[in-house]
This record gives sequence, C-alpha cells and structure tokens, in this order.
Amino acid sequence: MPHTPQPDEDDLDAIAPPQPVFHVEQALLGALLLDPHRVDDVIGIAADSFSTAAHAALFAAITTLPRPDPAEHAKNTQWLDHVLATAREQARGLTASYLHTLVQVCPWPRHAPAYARMVEAEHARRRLQTAAERLVQTVHDATLPYPVQTVLTEADALAAVVDDIAARFPPRAGVLPRTAAPPPPAAPDHTEAVEEEQLLLATATACPADIEAVRWLLPDDLTLPLHAGLWQCLTALARRGEPVDPVTVLWEAQQRGLLDDGREPGEVLRLLAEPAGSVEHWGERALQRSLLAMADHTGRRITVYAGDPANTPFQLVVGARRALADISAVRTRWQYATGTAPPQRRRPAPTIRAGPPTTTAAPAARSTRATR
Repeated sequence: MPHTPQPDEDDLDAIAPPQPVFHVEQALLGALLLDPHRVDDVIGIAADSFSTAAHAALFAAITTLPRPDPAEHAKNTQWLDHVLATAREQARGLTASYLHTLVQVCPWPRHAPAYARMVEAEHARRRLQTAAERLVQTVHDATLPYPVQTVLTEADALAAVVDDIAARFPPRAGVLPRTAAPPPPAAPDHTEAVEEEQLLLATATACPADIEAVRWLLPDDLTLPLHAGLWQCLTALARRGEPVDPVTVLWEAQQRGLLDDGREPGEVLRLLAEPAGSVEHWGERALQRSLLAMADHTGRRITVYAGDPANTPFQLVVGARRALADISAVRTRWQYATGTAPPQRRRPAPTIRAGPPTTTAAPAARSTRATR
C-alpha cells in the first residue's frame, strides 16, 4: 500500500478521543482489517453505530466490498487499498497510516464480537439521548398548532427506542441508573397558568355541579400549592354533597391548613369571586400544561441518564421505562378529558370447565378406608 503522508494531511490519530468507545471502535476496525472474514461474527451494528464519520466510512467500506482471499490478503495490501479508496469517498481525511494504526492497536482480532457489542451499547446510549432531547425540544416549541399530539408522538418515538434497546439488551434486573435526578429547570413564567387556574377555581365554586365532569383533573396538575389545595377543597365538598360557595370553600381551606402560612381570608374570597367560561375548559387547559410539564421532566430525566456513560443499557432501559410511565399516567387522563381514549376491549367470558363425573366409586373407597 504505497503512500507517503503529506505534512498538511489530517492526522486522525492525533485527535483526542472523546470517549473510551473511540478505542473500542479502533480495535473493532483493526480486527476486521486484519481478518475480514470476522465480519460474519459482527452483528447488531451498522455504519451509523460509530461515533465518528471516519470510522463509519471505514466500516461501510469493509462490510460492502467483496472479501479478499485469505491467502492473498496475507501477501499484499490490495484489499486494504480498496477499503481506503472507498472510505475516502465519505471521509476525505482518512490516510493509509491511520489504517496501519487501527491494525496495530487491535489487541485480539478474535475479540471482534465483544468489541461490536460495546459499540452497539454506546450507540444505544446516544440514540436514547437524542430521542430524549428531541422530546424536550418539542415541549418548548411554541410554534406547534397541536402541542399535546406532537409531544405524545415524540414520547412514543422515545418509547420505541427504549423498546428496541430492551430487545437488544434485555434487562437483567430492575437496577435503576446511578445518575442523580436532573436539577429543576429555571422557573417558568406561570402568569397565564395562574390566571387560568384562578378562573377554574372561581368557576367551579360558582358551578359545583360541573366538578364531577372533570374527575380526571388532579390537584398536582395545578401550578401553585394554594390552587392545588383549593381544588382539593372543592372536590371534597362536592363529593360530600355539601353546599359550595366562596365561604364554605374558605372554611374547608382553614380546616385543611391552607391559611396556616398567614394568608388572609379575604385573598381567598377574592380569588373565588370572578367566574368565567366553563370548568371543563379551564380544567383541560390545566391538564394540558401538566402533561407538557411531565413530558419535559421525563425527557430531561432520560437525557441525564443517557448522558452518563457509566450507565449500562440495562440500567437505561429500566430508568427510561419508569420515567415514561409518568407520561402514560397523565396521558390516560388527557384521553378521557378530550374523548380520545381508545375503546376498552371486552374480556371474553371465562370458559366453564366440566367437573369430574359423579360416581359411587369415590365414596365406596372412602368407606373401605374407614372400616380398616
């Protein structure tokens, strides 16, 4: 493989490897360059599984070019020349010296399947991180005409990535990621949410009969602790069939300790005094915010998990599935609120198996034993 490197050529080997997987990829490519027939032992990865464009181009060339005769491959570099020429169509910075480096750094070519498994695991982590980041970006995209539907679609795409990783790396045990939970995001502007929640509470106080129609709304869906507590007061009074008005809600709030922080009763009365619109409309708005906030938290949580190389694919699957379960819970309530819940399948009636035939043999046997 005659080649004289020029001073201005890219020296890929001099680039600081960003992660340990860079060395794993080098070892795998070196093994395949030394023994091309080991491609048959490498499964579960493709060119896009590699962390650099140069490595991806080399793997694509190795796996697409016809394999050389082993005896001829041991004598000359003709096949390696073809690999280099093909790979350079996608990565111009590749050099013959870098192929030599790959061959030299491979500890054991027979370990190629193990190297491939490591590359697959790292690729799975990157895929999960990308899907989680996309979910968070979608939550904060203010241009979406139907934000909930789009966010749920991205959540489904993230769940599909998790399922694929689980199929490739079945969880060994329910071990959660060792990574700490992500820090809370910067406090968002809740001005609109506070105003709408005040309208929800005031309207529900004026129309308590409508509270039953929004049973899917939970106190945790509201942004302020006071609002969550007042919603608990309203639902409790309505459930007990007691009179509902600003005064009875205020008294219930006192019984529940909502005024213990020194809040003035008049403030609560004023908050409940200006109804507008419908309870169902404001409840749906609050539930939508809750769903989007949960999707944001879930996406950031999985992003942090996937951003920690110390987490194994098994841990990532367990952690991601637990995080996605939180979205599923809010999603179910959203479907009931908007009338989009899938129809429930009726369970087939259980089959009644015939009992044993009634004969006199068994009683006779018991009588015989009794006389012994």
